[in-house]
Amino acid sequence: MLTDKDCRNATCPPELKRRRLTDGAGLYLEVAPGGSRRWFWKFYPDGKESRLALGSYPNVSLKSARSARDEARRSRAAGGDPVKLRKAERIAKVTSRETTFEAVAREFHASKLASWSENHAAQWLRCTEKDLFPWLGALPLAEITAPVLLGALRRVQRRGAIRTGHDLREFAGQVFRYGIATGRCDRNVAADLRGALEAFVEKHAAAVLEPAEAGELMRNILAYNGQPTTRAALVLSALTFQRPGNIRTMEWNEINLDAALWTIPAEKMKRSVHGKMNGRPHLVPLAQQAVEILRELQPLTGRGALVFPGLHSRERPMSENTVNLALRRMGYTDQEMCAHGFRAMARTILVERTNVPPDAIEAQLAHGKSGPLGTAYDRAEFMEQRRSMMQTWADYLDQLRRQADGMDRAAA
Repeated sequence: MLTDKDCRNATCPPELKRRRLTDGAGLYLEVAPGGSRRWFWKFYPDGKESRLALGSYPNVSLKSARSARDEARRSRAAGGDPVKLRKAERIAKVTSRETTFEAVAREFHASKLASWSENHAAQWLRCTEKDLFPWLGALPLAEITAPVLLGALRRVQRRGAIRTGHDLREFAGQVFRYGIATGRCDRNVAADLRGALEAFVEKHAAAVLEPAEAGELMRNILAYNGQPTTRAALVLSALTFQRPGNIRTMEWNEINLDAALWTIPAEKMKRSVHGKMNGRPHLVPLAQQAVEILRELQPLTGRGALVFPGLHSRERPMSENTVNLALRRMGYTDQEMCAHGFRAMARTILVERTNVPPDAIEAQLAHGKSGPLGTAYDRAEFMEQRRSMMQTWADYLDQLRRQADGMDRAAA
């Protein structure tokens, strides 16, 4: 019989491949020349020697090894095969892990990486890791009930993230539908929560929508005394009404000043991965006023790649908050005007105050076509109408600004 001291001091001569120290009833400690020590129980199913690994010493003590041996002997006496039972337990543990909410969610997420945009994929995983995995991650997908999921989502909404709660219900629903398709669960409990969450009232981007207010805004932008690049970004936001991300990442090689055209590559557009890879670039006709702004800006930033480089690094674009902060300095609150609001301002005023065809406005905004065919067949870009529209819009903004100046002088 072994003692704990025997186990502690056990060594194997270098000329041997291994050394066995016998304890009793088939239990022995196997010592390797490198110093590792492992417990085994030896038994004889069908008259042939077999052995069951019981762990490594000292992680598994002598007492624990004897208990494991005795349990294996009882299993053997009942007609079981301890080795096969151990393999079955290992497979069951792996299978159990693969059917948890977290395991299925990560598998689903990995299956979508090729078709999702990088931003959406990152947001999806970030939200589920933060707000679903801590509460649902270790639970088998098939055992999660609607009340359990609802509890996790309400925790999110209680901190004020109302929309995130609804987004997470959609994300969870995707996981359950994938689980059904892959045989990990039988139903989508997220669908049972329709109407159970606090309603989210979507707020439109704050925007100036009245012509007189638009004139005041343009007057204030031209009087802005901050960075010249920031002022130019504000003016171009109004004149081109493109997405703020496209404005701040504009590159000089995308601009043809002689042709008065800005070509935004497909991969920069708000599109699906397929659209980014296979879609056409978005063409933005530039009014004369926009071309003049860019020519004035060229001596300042034209030596680099970016039209609007950041203050601390010319290799990176200006911060996404730069235009919003400039609007705050000009006295506009986040309830009155924001960077994205220039799009709503142009869309609203052009429709209500001009005869510009709505299809041309939508094409300029790069909004996807509606209907079952979408952009599959309708690829009209309305370039001639848009060129005329952009000059009409720029001239109209100048007119509104002059009117705002005149009213100020009259008031004075």
